Amino acid sequence: MASARPGAAIDNGPLIREIDFAPFKMRVSADRYRDPEYHARERERLWMRCWQVAGRQEELPEPGDWKVYTLFDQSWLLVRGKDGTIRGFVNACRHRGNAFCQGKGHSARFTCPYHNWTYGLDGALLAVARPDFDGTIEDFVGDKDELGLIQVPVDVFAGFIFLNPDPAAEPLLDYLGEVADLLRPYKLDEMVPVGLNVREAIDCNWKVIQDAFQEGYHIQGVHPELIPAMDESKERYGFFGDHSVATGPFGASNMVDLSPDEQVAVIRALPGTFPAVAQALPRFEALVEQCRDASGELHFTDQTGVRQLLQQATRETWTAQGLDVSGLTDTQMSDNHFHTVFPHLFMTIRGGECTTILSWPHPDGDPNRCVWHVINLMWLPPEQRRAAMEPLLEIAEGDHFTYFLPLEQDWEQMQHQQNGLRNRTLKETVLTKQEVRLAHYHAVLDAWLERGRNG
Repeated sequence: MASARPGAAIDNGPLIREIDFAPFKMRVSADRYRDPEYHARERERLWMRCWQVAGRQEELPEPGDWKVYTLFDQSWLLVRGKDGTIRGFVNACRHRGNAFCQGKGHSARFTCPYHNWTYGLDGALLAVARPDFDGTIEDFVGDKDELGLIQVPVDVFAGFIFLNPDPAAEPLLDYLGEVADLLRPYKLDEMVPVGLNVREAIDCNWKVIQDAFQEGYHIQGVHPELIPAMDESKERYGFFGDHSVATGPFGASNMVDLSPDEQVAVIRALPGTFPAVAQALPRFEALVEQCRDASGELHFTDQTGVRQLLQQATRETWTAQGLDVSGLTDTQMSDNHFHTVFPHLFMTIRGGECTTILSWPHPDGDPNRCVWHVINLMWLPPEQRRAAMEPLLEIAEGDHFTYFLPLEQDWEQMQHQQNGLRNRTLKETVLTKQEVRLAHYHAVLDAWLERGRNG
């Protein structure tokens, strides 16, 4: 039954006019986007204590595959063990602290090149160099069981590798809460990067990116070509602890003013922005033809409109290909659902595909710069995934990758915004009710920086 599907909580979530705005602060301090002292507080009170995405599981497909995750001047080693579990360790040899890994690779074990101390994939100390010493390892260094690599909390959910630098971190699933239930039916762990997997530096604060994708208010100014495909007046919202969700209902508010054939044309144009829609178009076209009368004229009803046909076609297409969509509601077949997993993971999700936007502070420590990572995830049958998987493209400093139109527009606009935020006489920014998710997001951020998430 549809009511048993987790997404029903969002289908029935409040509209803007139904939200109680009393708990929300609609003013946001501007120094959080530019001030080095604020940036330093974020480092210690947020990033060094919070669950964050450090990669995707398909980056480490085989035992022995590893990569280094770096944040500020800190680095950790992520490695898939012989048992298939991905673990995380501080990237520092226990002997003299040498950072023994860079980039990514494959190893049966790790040997520090400074003094040849060797560790297993599980972080255990296996051997140390003992020139001209005849005793045991214990005689040479003490209890080797206490000298393994320092482990940090790491877990995998929805195909994302999450890491928390805090050894006392709560379990990831406790941190995600109800959002985990909402995300599971999408089968994100079965999706792989297809067509777009780009990481590059950008001249704006990392939160400018998260802000930009949590509201549709800018569509009319920045993305006019998206207006025919979205009706912001029918967005619904959900707030789940530190995280939030909003819907992007398909269909412009003036859809009823379009002829049936014009409505169909809107659907046909969607793959330019949402590539996976192309998968469902053949079935969609067949369903449309069933709605034509003997003269070829197209007729829709309230029960069989263009929206319902897109939902039916999407569900039938993915099911036929092997994707289990039984846990998704009809709106999740057609509408974009915008998930923000605090602090830096944004996802635009619909049945079969997900565009992921991640942002981190720039390694150089400048609060006016950051790094973002854009991934288009798509569900494919297992036998097609490896061949279709898009490798990570790292863009060199000073260069730029040209994205599809709406994303390129965002890339340009976010840097213009940062140029304005640099002005010290601008003390705060003002939020509208349509930006309620930003108000929630920054209230969560304030809680982390003022007293820690749990007080």
